[in-house]
Amino acid sequence: MTAPETTRPGRLGVGVVGAGRVGAVLGSALRSAGHAVVGASGVSDVSHERIETMLPGVPHLEVPEIVERSELVLLAVPDDALADLVSGLADVGAWQPGQIVVHTSGRYGTGVLGPAQRAGAIPLAIHPAMTFTGTSLDLARLSGCTFAVTGPGAVLPIGQALVVEIGGEPVVVDEASRGLYHAALAHGANHLVVLVAQAAQALEAAGIEHPGRVLAPLLGAALDGATRAADVRDGEGPGAIAALTGPVARGDAGTVTTHLEVLGDLAADTGATDVPDSYTELARGAARRALASHRIDDAAARALLDVLGEPPKGDS
Repeated sequence: MTAPETTRPGRLGVGVVGAGRVGAVLGSALRSAGHAVVGASGVSDVSHERIETMLPGVPHLEVPEIVERSELVLLAVPDDALADLVSGLADVGAWQPGQIVVHTSGRYGTGVLGPAQRAGAIPLAIHPAMTFTGTSLDLARLSGCTFAVTGPGAVLPIGQALVVEIGGEPVVVDEASRGLYHAALAHGANHLVVLVAQAAQALEAAGIEHPGRVLAPLLGAALDGATRAADVRDGEGPGAIAALTGPVARGDAGTVTTHLEVLGDLAADTGATDVPDSYTELARGAARRALASHRIDDAAARALLDVLGEPPKGDS
C-alpha cells in the first residue's frame, strides 16, 4: 500500500470504487475534509465524466490498483454487485491488513465484507439517508444528513468520525437491523415518489396544467408535519399519524366513496389501475392507524373500512 502525501495527521489515502452519484460525492467530501483521493473507478462514460467533474486530477484506475494504493477503500457499487466484488478481490489477494474498507449500501451491514475482514481489513458500513444527484449540489446537503454506521464495536468510532468530518450525523445501526432500516427508507422515499406520480396523473386528468406546482406546498407541509411528529416517542403521542388530515382523519366515508369512484374511472380511461389500488390500501392503513391513535372512533373506522372493502380477518 503506497502511503499518500498528507498535510495533516490522520489523513488517509482514499480510493473510490464506483464513481456513481454516491461514490463521487462522498469522495469529494472526504477530499474537502483533507483526505487524499488516490484513484477512482467507473465503468460508464458518465462515471468517467463525474470523476473529472467531482474529483478533478484524480486518476481513473482499475479496481485492483485502487485497492493497492488506498488506506481507505470506499465501495459505492450496486447492492447486488457488492458481495461478488469483495470476494473477487479477496480471491486475488487484494485486501491488506489494517486497510479500512467502507461500503455505502443501505441493505448490508459488515457481513458482506467478511472476505476483506478475514484478510485483516477493517470493515465498516456507512449509508447516507438521502438521495444523490451526483453533482456538487449534494455536498451542501451532506451537512446534517443522517448516516447509518455499522461495524465491530472497536472500530465504530472510525466510521462515526468519518461521517462527522463530512458534516453528517452518525447513527449506529445493528448488523441484524440493516435490512429493516433500508426497507423503511426505501418504503418512505421511493413510494413517496410513486404517490406523487399518481397524484400528478390524476391532477392532469382533472385539467391541472402544472400538477407539481399544486402539489408542492401541500405535500411539503404534510411531509414536514409528519416527520416532526414521528420523533415523538411512543407513549407520548400518536407519532407521524398526528399530522393526518383529510377524509379519513374526519371519518368521512362518503368522501372516500367518491374518491374510489373517480379513481376507478381514471383507471378505466387510462389503464392506471395502480392509482385506485394504492389509494385503497393506504386509506385502509390510515384508518387503522387513526383508530389506534384515537383520531377516529370505532364506528367511523368500521364505516371507512367497509367502504374500502377490507377483507375479513384471516383472509388473504
